[in-house]
Amino acid sequence: MTTTAYPLCWPAGWKRTPASRQTKAKFSRATPTSGGARSLTLTEGVMRVMVELQRMGIDQQDVIVSTGVRTRLDGLPRAGEREPDDAGAAVYWQDHKGHRRVMAIDIYNRVADNLAAVAATLEALRSIERHGGAAILDRAFTGFAALPAPTAKRAWREVLGIDELAVFVDAETLKEAYRRKTAAAHPDKPGGSESAMAEVNVAYAEAKKEQAELNR
Repeated sequence: MTTTAYPLCWPAGWKRTPASRQTKAKFSRATPTSGGARSLTLTEGVMRVMVELQRMGIDQQDVIVSTGVRTRLDGLPRAGEREPDDAGAAVYWQDHKGHRRVMAIDIYNRVADNLAAVAATLEALRSIERHGGAAILDRAFTGFAALPAPTAKRAWREVLGIDELAVFVDAETLKEAYRRKTAAAHPDKPGGSESAMAEVNVAYAEAKKEQAELNR
C-alpha cells in the first residue's frame, strides 16, 4: 500500500475517534497587534510538525503529511481549502536508522489542531532524549511502526523522463523534470490525478536521495 499525502492515509490498526467525540482544541497563536490569540492555521500546524521533526534530524523529503486536504505541488496540505469531513492527520517519516514511523491524531475537529497535537507529542517525546533517555525514546518510537515506505511502481527515471543511461543527473535537470511532470500530473490539470501526483513526488524524492549518495 502506498502512503499518500492526500487523501488521508490512516495507519492500519490505529483506532479512529468518532466525529461525535471530537473536540475543539485550544491550540492558538498570539497576534502581535492585539495581544490576543487566534486559531492556528493549517500552514502553522504543518510547520510545527516539520520543526519538531527537523530537530530530530529528519529531512523534509523523508516526511509525508497525510490529511484530507488537497496538496500543493510540494506534497504538503494546501492552505485556504475547506475543512474536510475527516479532520484526522497522520505524519509518516523515516528516521536516521531507516525505520519507518508514523504518528496519527484525530481527536480534534480541525486538521490544523490535530497536526499541532502531533507536533506537541513529538516535542514531549524529544524531551526524553534531552534528559538522557535516548534508549527510552527509541523504545517509545517502536510503537509507532508505519506502513511500508512509499515506493513508485515505476523506476524514478521512467516517472521523471530521465535518460536511463545517465548515471549522474544534476540537480537543475531533476528540478526541471519534476516541474514538467507535476505540471501534467497535478489533479487540477486535465489528465492529472492524486495518484499520478503522488508517484511523481515519490520519484523525485528517490532521485534526489540516489544522486546525493552518488555525489558523496
